[in-house]
Amino acid sequence: MSQSHWLVKQEPETYPFDQLLRDQKTRWDGVRNFQARNNLRSMKKGDLVLYYHSGEERAVVGLCEVITEAYPDPTATEGDWSAVDLKPLKKLPRSVPLANIKSKKALANMALVRQSRLSVMTVTAAEFSEILSLSGTSLK
Repeated sequence: MSQSHWLVKQEPETYPFDQLLRDQKTRWDGVRNFQARNNLRSMKKGDLVLYYHSGEERAVVGLCEVITEAYPDPTATEGDWSAVDLKPLKKLPRSVPLANIKSKKALANMALVRQSRLSVMTVTAAEFSEILSLSGTSLK
């Protein structure tokens, strides 16, 4: 089975990537959008995840891995919501700003560009590789 790639968005004031590095893992919960929830439910253990700081920063800043597949979100008081667990792999040597992403033809159809409000989204293998290239890193 092939590995999937994802992007999660977070306000750096709420939970910056540096905090995830310190914590070594986190529960990705609190998602209250059906499309984002369905994306969480599609994540598989070992899938790679780009960590995006939203708000003022608007940049991909880190790389994570799914370590626990979707389970009921313990923060949900009503409704059918899901959470996953993520662990950090590395901080990107260079963050990749949204403006840079938008300027690249290879990334024009990226969900981050087309559906900017979505907090959990799919990323194609080609988009994932391009983001890593722009950040000056690789999976090694």
